[in-house]
Amino acid sequence: MIRKIYTAILGVGLLAGCTKDPSSVSPTDQYSTSNYPASINDLNSVLAPCYSNMRDAGYLGFHFLPKALSNSMHAVDAIYDGDPGWNEMAKNNLSISNQYAAEAWQVLFTGVKNCNVTLKAADFYATNYSKGNDAADIDAIRGQAYTLRAYYYMQLECLFGESYITTSGGGDKRGVPIFDKVPASLDSTAVPRSTVKAVWDLIKSDLQKAATLLKGKAWTGDDRGKATEWTAKGLLGKAYIYTQDWANAKTTLQDVVTNSGKSLMNYAKYRDAFVGNATNEFNEESLFELNIDPDAKGNYGVYGDNINATSINGLIWCPWNLGTDGTEGGSQPMGYGNEIFHDRSVVRFGYTLGSYTLVDNPNFNSNKPAAFDNPKKIMDPAYRTKAVAARTNLTVDPRLYVAGLQPWVDSVKPDGKTWYPVSMPGFFAGQAGKYGFSVRKNAVIYNNINNQGPADGANFYLLRLADVYLLYAEALHNSGTDATALEYLNKVKRRAYSLPVDAASSVDYKSFTDVTPANSANDPVLGHNPLYYERWAELYNEGSWWFDVCRWRIGKTEADFYQNALNVHEGTLSSQWNDGKSYVWPIPLTEINSNPKITSADQNPGYK
Repeated sequence: MIRKIYTAILGVGLLAGCTKDPSSVSPTDQYSTSNYPASINDLNSVLAPCYSNMRDAGYLGFHFLPKALSNSMHAVDAIYDGDPGWNEMAKNNLSISNQYAAEAWQVLFTGVKNCNVTLKAADFYATNYSKGNDAADIDAIRGQAYTLRAYYYMQLECLFGESYITTSGGGDKRGVPIFDKVPASLDSTAVPRSTVKAVWDLIKSDLQKAATLLKGKAWTGDDRGKATEWTAKGLLGKAYIYTQDWANAKTTLQDVVTNSGKSLMNYAKYRDAFVGNATNEFNEESLFELNIDPDAKGNYGVYGDNINATSINGLIWCPWNLGTDGTEGGSQPMGYGNEIFHDRSVVRFGYTLGSYTLVDNPNFNSNKPAAFDNPKKIMDPAYRTKAVAARTNLTVDPRLYVAGLQPWVDSVKPDGKTWYPVSMPGFFAGQAGKYGFSVRKNAVIYNNINNQGPADGANFYLLRLADVYLLYAEALHNSGTDATALEYLNKVKRRAYSLPVDAASSVDYKSFTDVTPANSANDPVLGHNPLYYERWAELYNEGSWWFDVCRWRIGKTEADFYQNALNVHEGTLSSQWNDGKSYVWPIPLTEINSNPKITSADQNPGYK
């Protein structure tokens, strides 16, 4: 697989790049390193695929979040059971031929390749064409390439590395192959697995270089999504956390907290920050954000005429709206509707009202046909009153309503014009004991995704300040500074409850074993662990919880808590979880078949 990624550039040089939001990033021509890149614009065109690769259909453009990580984390519940790889993710029991693991491996290593190509191109340009005033621009391009290479390697190592590093060890385990430059020959594309420590050392080194090269660089206009010094330092702090280097984590993250100029957005803006509102993009909390173009120019964007410029995740986790006939049985998904918000997550956010029932609508107008605005049956008004009061009185974690949409209480615009009530999905209609929330975070709520190209409109946060605050709290807690650590946990929680971030409040945690909203769901781990709960609630369905589950080794209790998935019909999730296997994805069979330096003997434990 990696050999194929590099083969196209060997002997020819670099592949043509693209602009920020290209209509296509597929190479249309090739050029020789004897005369290209010959300008800073040329060099930026080589850098562009380092970013656009993130929107590949096998990564953040489509499959990675809704079909892989969201199911692995059980943030969603998938009704569709016709895809074996998808079902394996929900069971946390992957095979070596799992499609989504293989796609992630290929796309992430393509990103590494693109970054290596950029670094080589920067060296070439600096030697052959650089002018006296180009040095800062070259440094900025190199800094971005190092940041992105580290990001890709961090994802690879967390998914495919045999172990995390802890204070007890783990660095000698098997990590992923390291490519720190463009291979000089086809033979040199066959690389064995490096150690876990070697991979993390590369990640940290790249981010340290990037922070220096990008120091003081600020981006404006169309460049706002580019990596900065604070992107690099925030990711470096996360790398220290992931390897339990608490001292360096504390120092690095404190630098971001104190000097980045970033601040937490207020709750109203936070709630509106994941649904495609362009006025919220690249805001005061964002440290690294992937730009998404809502215009797919047809043919499902990532598969059509606007490759790597958009995403179509909303096809899978789209909301459901009440049917035009006013019934839940006639409800419609604003896309494919293959996944909904997992019912067990509703109660984990502290929702204690139980499920609702439908009753006759006292305001039904029998002189008009039943319709979404004239339904015969409605949510029990007494229940609805309690549900609204729970929001108003903050007796439920408000982040539930950032992450999910509640039937009959929330609304969406399936036609882009008219507000419809959110509905219990049609496949749940008539079933007792269901909550039936839809996914809200990173979903399309202002239009049916098929009406937009189809394409999503919401940018993805790859790193934001709330994440940094929670990582900083973890570093402080593990350094014996609990009072300050609790303060940073509480800052994030206060924002969620619309309270002043820097002032003590009634919702503050008093200790690292204090009760959390998850306790009402009898959660044995998150119910009395504010650090774990806050990362789960704050970053829900943003893709990072899986890495927390794996580094904290809480997979079995997570599987036991969620119990089952709709697309899993044999047994329960807990019976599928295997501590010796499930924490790490398999090295893809395609890699073993194509790379002579990685054989079946080098496969991760538990896979055959």
